[in-house]
Order: sequence, then C-alpha cells, then structure tokens
Amino acid sequence: MVSFLKKHRLISIILLFLIIVGYYLCLPYPLFNKPTSIVLEDNAGNLLGARIALDGQWRFPKNQEVPKKFTDCILEFEDRRFYSHFGIDPKGLIRAMYQNIKNGRIVSGGSTITMQVMRMARGTKSRNIYQKIIEMIQATRLEFKYSKQDILAFYAANAPFGGNVVGLDAASWRYFGKGSEHLSWAESATLAVLPNSPGLIHPGRNRKALKEKRNRLLKRLLDKEVIDKFNYSLSLEEPLPIKPLKLPRLAPHLFDRISNEKSKNSQLEPSRVKTTIDIQLQKKVTETLVRHNKILKSNDIHNLAALIIEVETGNIVAYVGNVLETGKEHGNEVDLIKAKRSTGSILKPMLFAMMMEEGSLFPNSLISDIPTHLTGYRPENFHESYDGVVSAKRAIIRSLNVPLVRMLQNYGLEKFHFNLKKFGFYSINKPPQHYGLPLIVGGAESSLLEITSAYASMAGILKDFHKNDGMYHSQPFQTAHYNWPTKAKEKKLLKTPPVISAGAIWLTFETMKEVERPNTLGEWRKFESSSNIAWKTGTSFGFRDAWASGVTPQYAVGVWAGNADGEGRPGCIGVKSAAPVLFDIFELLPTTNWFDAPFDEMIEIEICKKSGYRASSLCAKDTIWATANSTNVKACAFHKMVHLDKKEQFQVHSDCENPLEMVQQPWFVLPPIEEYYYTSKNPNYIPLPPIRTDCKQMVQEDSPMQLIYPKHKTKIYIPKNLDGSMSRTVFKAAHRNSESTIYWHLDNEFLGSTTNFHDLELKPNVGLHILTLVDQDGNRLIQAFKVIAKD
Repeated sequence: MVSFLKKHRLISIILLFLIIVGYYLCLPYPLFNKPTSIVLEDNAGNLLGARIALDGQWRFPKNQEVPKKFTDCILEFEDRRFYSHFGIDPKGLIRAMYQNIKNGRIVSGGSTITMQVMRMARGTKSRNIYQKIIEMIQATRLEFKYSKQDILAFYAANAPFGGNVVGLDAASWRYFGKGSEHLSWAESATLAVLPNSPGLIHPGRNRKALKEKRNRLLKRLLDKEVIDKFNYSLSLEEPLPIKPLKLPRLAPHLFDRISNEKSKNSQLEPSRVKTTIDIQLQKKVTETLVRHNKILKSNDIHNLAALIIEVETGNIVAYVGNVLETGKEHGNEVDLIKAKRSTGSILKPMLFAMMMEEGSLFPNSLISDIPTHLTGYRPENFHESYDGVVSAKRAIIRSLNVPLVRMLQNYGLEKFHFNLKKFGFYSINKPPQHYGLPLIVGGAESSLLEITSAYASMAGILKDFHKNDGMYHSQPFQTAHYNWPTKAKEKKLLKTPPVISAGAIWLTFETMKEVERPNTLGEWRKFESSSNIAWKTGTSFGFRDAWASGVTPQYAVGVWAGNADGEGRPGCIGVKSAAPVLFDIFELLPTTNWFDAPFDEMIEIEICKKSGYRASSLCAKDTIWATANSTNVKACAFHKMVHLDKKEQFQVHSDCENPLEMVQQPWFVLPPIEEYYYTSKNPNYIPLPPIRTDCKQMVQEDSPMQLIYPKHKTKIYIPKNLDGSMSRTVFKAAHRNSESTIYWHLDNEFLGSTTNFHDLELKPNVGLHILTLVDQDGNRLIQAFKVIAKD
C-alpha cells in the first residue's frame, strides 16, 4: 500500500511538472511569424513609403507605442477591465454567457484583448469552447510574460481592419492618410470598432452600420468623461473614409535601395527602417526637380537627381534618385544617385586642393593655356579658345581643360589617382594608365553619392578644424549615410592631416566661391541669395552628363542631369542643366556664415603679382595666405632682366652697345606660343622690344619662334579622302615679333613664307619628315614628325 502511494505521488509530481512545463512553453514562438511590410520613415518617424508584405497584406512592423486615443477607444469597446484582469475577465465571460443564452445564439465571446491576441497569434478561425479554453490558458501565460503595454502593442499591430489591412499603423495610413499618433477621436473610434467585425463592416461598404457603431462608442466615451461635449459633437460630424488610400511614395529610389538590402535578410525580421531623411526637405527638393524637369524635357533631357548631405553628421537629408513624372519610357525607376557616370570637370577642385596641399603652386600661379598634344591626347577647352596663360584659380573658375590637364601632368597621374581613393572615389578602381590624363576632364566614372560625399567631407574637415583645436579626424572622408541612428565619427584625432589640410581646402573653397554663376552662360535668372557657396559644374564628353556640386558649412548638395540611357544632348551641360537646380535647392536651405579661415594652418608668403609664383627680385610683389608647404613653389621664371638701349626702344648687349649706355629693366616675358594667344586677349601686355639691327648676332636665351602644331617629336594621323589621297593638315607657328616673316621648309624644300599669322596648309606624304622654320633675322627652328595614314 505504501509502495502504491509513493508511486501515485511520483506520477502526480511528474504530471504536475509536465503541466507546469507545458504551461510555460504553451505560447507560440515567435508569437507572430507573419511577414511584415517594409516601412521607410524619415528622421522624425514620418512615413516616406511602404511595400506590401509577401503574403499580400498591408501589415506594418510592431510599434511599441500605441496612441492614447486609440487605447482609450479600444479598451472602452473591447476590454474595460484590461488593466485589472490577468488575461481572463470572469465578469466579461459571465456577461457573454448570459447574452448568448438570452439571444439563443452567440452574440458575444467575452474575450479579453489578451485572449484576442492569442487567437490572432494562433491563426485560429473557429470559435468553439475548446478553442476558447486554449485561448484562456495561453492568455494567462501571456500576461505573465509580457507587460500590459506589450500586449496592447501586439493587438494594435496584428488586429484585422478589413480587406488586406492588418494592424493599426497600416489602417491609419490606408484609411486616413496619416500616422496613428495623429488620429482624431472619431478616426480612433472608427478603427477601434473595425477589428470586431472586419469582414462585415468595412469603410467601403456597410457604412451605416459602421457609423452607428462608431457613434455608440463615442457616446460611451462621453459618458465616461474621456471626451468632452465639444469633441463629441465634432467627432459625430466627421465623415467615414470612402476607400483605402495610396500610401506615400516620397523617396522611392532610396526605398528600392533599402529593400534590395533587406531582401538579403529574412523577410520575417522587423522591417521598419528609420532614415536620416527630412520629409519636408525631401518634398521640396522633389518639387524643385519636377519643375526643372518640365523645362529640360523641351531639350529631350529627361532625368534629374539630387542629394543633400548634412556636413556635420554626414546624414543624407534629401535623396531624390530620379523624377518619376518623366515616365518609365525614360527610365524613371533608375536610381541616378548611385549610377556610375562620367565625371566631367567635377574633380578639378580636388586636383587644385591636392596641389595647394603639396605646395606645387599658388592659386594665382600662371599655367599654360595653349594648343596641347600629349602622347596622342589633345585636350581642348569647352569654347575651343586659348588664353596663352591663365592662373590656376581662373582655370578652376572657368573650368578650362587644357590648364588642368597640364596641372595633372605636373602633379602626377599616379599620385592623383591614389589620392582620389583617399577622398572616397572607390568607383575609380582601374589602374591610373587606364584613365590617363583625361581622368581630370571626365575620363573616369563616379556616382553622385561619391562626389557629394567627398565635398561634404572636405567641408567637414574645414569646419571641424577650429572645433578640434587644429586637429584632424583620422578618417575624415566617409561616404554619407541614410541609416538612423547615425554612426558616430571616428574619435581618434591627429595633429597632422591624414589626407589634406584645412588650409588647402579653404583656398579651394575660396576659389570655388568665384565660379561664374549660371546667369551668365546658362541664361538663368540671377541668383539672389546672399549665402556664400563653393560650387563646381561638370559636363561629360558627348553632353551625356551634367553635374553641379555645391557646399556651405552646413550642407553639401549634388545635382545630376541627363538621360538614364546615356543619350547625349547638345544643351546638357552643367552650368545650364544642373546649376539652376543646385541654386534653387540652396534657396530651400537656411543661410549660414562662411567658413572661418584656418590661419593657424597657413603662412603668409610673397608672390609676384603678375605670375603668381614665389617672388623674385625682378617683379612687383604681393602677399597672400598659402599652405605651410607653399615654400616648395618655384620662384617666378616669367620675369627676366633685359638690356635696352638708352631710349628703351631696342634690346642690346655689350658687343653692340656701351654698357654704360644700356638700361637694365625687369620684364614680364611669356614664351612665344603663350604670348601669341595671351596678347590677343590682353592688349595691355607689353612684348619685348625688338633686337637692334646691329645686335642681331646676340645669343638669345629663348628662340623667338615656337611651333604650335606639330608640337615636339610626334606622330600625325592624317585621314584619307574618298579618292584615296591624303588630306591636308594645317601647321601653325608663333613668333614673338608679330611683324616678322617666317620661311617654311619641308625636307629642305622651300614651301613659302608667312607674315603676322603663321599658318600653312601642307600635304606631307606618309613617313618621316623634317620641318624647318627660318625667320627674317636668321633664327632657325627644326622639328621632326612622322605622318601615318588613317583610313
């Protein structure tokens, strides 16, 4: 007998243990495993867009915060004793049983909100006593595991609201076009009664029954003094929604980008993505692009993209990847912010900054701007004209190609390519030789995100210089981000700049401030804003891409215009197509003070006023601020000491003039080719006086002649005519004395002479040739070249 009792007790203990374990494990895991919609929000939680879940339901991810109005409504309608019961409401069950017996049918289930959560979690459709008992058991377990707020959040996120709308947040947007936190009392009451009979009562049908239910709930709220008479009267007058509304689509290209990233992960994960986007700014930028798109379409330019980055944080606050209104036939779904396109001239300020940092030149240093031939590459300026020489600063301001190609050649292609990687241009990933010198004028591809991020990072370095007491972040160049919360910048600080100094950036931005505004060339309205902006445009070969990037201490803005399919248009240039959009966007942004000059990072140095190089004893001087490395800039070579006769009319030397009668005078002297082009645009330029007749045999440091074409020992590719004969080629020379006569010889055969304008059309045969030029004073210039036929 004792043995039997012990055995019975053991079985009871085991059964009790199994019951306890079963009770502990009775909840489904996870509680809800249905796929959710991907929801995109701005930095304040406003809805930017959403995509329907994989099961065809509009089901937003769980929101832990349930608005008070909806909470008051749902508790009054479904579960008045929610905060006092433990998952089961005995009074509610007794009331439900009484009502069901009295009516002879089921009119009330007596389910608490906790029990309804369990029914939704289990996906149970039948409502019999057995299922009810299971719900009751699981409801008590749910109350042990979760707080009342959690249970309310589960209910609000998974309750059915008619059709394919599930959850309060989705219902709020689908029926009222707003977030649940902004619902009125009438709207909250409407949504509170919907889950009770979602299949029968729907905003699109049975409107009378729905309105009656809503109004009865409002009356109960009034009786309980949850709302006052004024709000009650107003709520009764509010209409019901007619049909589900379309959800916002304010950042579709960013949404697609994030969706593609999400698709790599489980679709059952919460998919509420908070971004750094500012919804109001996003709307305004989109409207600006739509307006300009209507103008550009008249020239068959169909696509526009724009990006705004907050300098201090690196946050992307506006992301408009394309203009949807342009239509699918023009690729409106292509995200042109991440697309790799030819950079045009948009990288030129980067080279300028690198050369300032290295101390290769000053902003005012003169660079040759003449017809140039470099190993088969012939860069040309946009207007196909030349200045002879131009300051590096003016070359940036006017976006001249030839001087910048020469600057890149002097700086070093490999070094520039290497430093672009440090600036964040990871798309430029082929070897330097693949791009060659055209790299600086659009020979590489990058994205609007990379370009704008680079300018934002430069502004960040300059802005942080004073804030960090003259120190630098170890990783100052970062690609801008759109994920919230934002990642903190690298905290490690360095005394020396890891990439580029604040001084070089400040000199670059000061130059970019003076870039010609689009009202001059672009026939665009005058830009009225008083805000200083460092900006630059770019145009790719074939007019396929128009760029504009600008930066202030607070924001960096990037704009791209063109056609998604790569079709070029003659008017698709940066200053006409992209710059007007850029400045309209800056009009949307608050004005700020300009960057503080980093004088602690720079030195004062003397330069020659005319040449812009380090001052020599032969020139008028000026003092400028420059980077600490600027002592490396070479001394001015354009000023030379010349010997003149007493009347200062002719050049002389000691073999033909008494030294006591000579006048020594410093002179600004350009090489012959540079002088030829410079004089045509600078009438105040004073060329060297001619050599006096009796001094013709003097030894000159420089030849008065130079060939413009062909330059150096080179190969000339001459196309054949239709009849198979060789085409003619124009050979061009420059002489320091514009009135001199040049005698042309090809392979020792006299061809003719030229005066003033030294152009001669020749038709050399295929092969190696020797061109000899002799001027009237006996100066000779010999140039070898090779002609290659081109079919």
